[in-house]
Amino acid sequence: MKGYVLDSYALIAYAEGEKGVDEVAEILKQSLSGKAEIFLCVINWGEMYYIALREGGKERAELYRNTLARYPITIVEANKELTLQAAQFKAFHKMSYADAFAAALAKSKKAVLVTGDKEFKPLEGEIKIYWI
Repeated sequence: MKGYVLDSYALIAYAEGEKGVDEVAEILKQSLSGKAEIFLCVINWGEMYYIALREGGKERAELYRNTLARYPITIVEANKELTLQAAQFKAFHKMSYADAFAAALAKSKKAVLVTGDKEFKPLEGEIKIYWI
């Protein structure tokens, strides 16, 4: 079964119907039929929530949270190992700390990171990326 990690870029693209929505929708569809497993770091889950809250208020943030809850997405806690890997990515690459967690999760799960965020470009040799 193919594994995917969603970052906040992919989540927002899906929720807002932006560029990449069709690709993310297809991955979500695959997860519903048992053909794919989706992971989301709790840090990126929180990032998606705060972006929606800041830009659209509590109603939008709760709508996004409830929409995600309908899918079989495994939300992964940030343990010590994941945090150390994220810290290494952040220390040596120009990226946000939240993005470093998405990359660390993709590496630890040997999964494909789904994103359109160019901050991940330098990591193409270390993790698999599906560009949306």
